[in-house]
Amino acid sequence: MNQTLRIAVIGGTGPHGRGLAYRFARDGHTVTLGSRSAERAVAAAARLNVRLPGGPAVGGARNERAAEASELVLLAVPWAGHAATVAGLRDQLAGKVVVSCLNPLGFDTDGPYGLDVPEGSAAEQAALLLPDSRVVGAFHHLWADALVGDAQYLDEDVLVCGDDAGAKRIVQKLARAVTGRAGIDAGPLRLARLLEPFTAVLISVDRRYRTHPGIAFTGLRAAG
Repeated sequence: MNQTLRIAVIGGTGPHGRGLAYRFARDGHTVTLGSRSAERAVAAAARLNVRLPGGPAVGGARNERAAEASELVLLAVPWAGHAATVAGLRDQLAGKVVVSCLNPLGFDTDGPYGLDVPEGSAAEQAALLLPDSRVVGAFHHLWADALVGDAQYLDEDVLVCGDDAGAKRIVQKLARAVTGRAGIDAGPLRLARLLEPFTAVLISVDRRYRTHPGIAFTGLRAAG
C-alpha cells in the first residue's frame, strides 16, 4: 500500500469489524477499534495485536474518540442501533470518508432475508444522517472468520458503491488490504440496496454447501 491511513472501525468489537480491522492493520494502516465501551475496545485491540507480525498497530477507544482521530471511518455497528450511533457521530465524521459495510438482515424458518430499510439501504441511511461526510458502501460480502484467517488475501472481489468518485477510489485502493486487488466500482450509492441484502444469498448457499462462498467477477482484469 503506497499510502497508509488512520482508520476507525466503529463497531470494531464485532466479528465483521474486527476482521476488517485485522486486515487493514496487517497492510500497514493505523487502526482504532471504536465501541461504546473504551475498555471493551482496548481488550479487543489487544487480542488483534498479538497476531500482528509488525507489533501493535490497533488501538481501542470510545466511538467518538476513535472517529475524531481517524481519516477514514468504517461503520460496522449492529443494525438495531445504527441510526442512533451514526447520528451521534455527525460532527466527528464531517468531511471524512465513511464506509458502510452493514447488511440489514432478518432470519426466519426459511433462512436469511433482507430487511426493508425506509431510506433504501444502510449506506443511504448513513448518507442522510451524515450530510457533511463522503459515504461509500463496501466490504459487505466478506466472512468474518475468513478475515481473521491466515490466508494472505481472500480470493474474491470487493464491490464499492458511492456518489463521490474520489471517495470510491480511496476505498477501492483500501480493498487491496483484503483481496490483494483493487475493489470494483459498482456504481452509485443507491445500489447498496441490492448489495446489502445479497449477503442473505451467500449465507443461504453456505448453509447448504458448508463452504463460505465469495463474489469474484470475470472479464475485468483483461479489460484493465
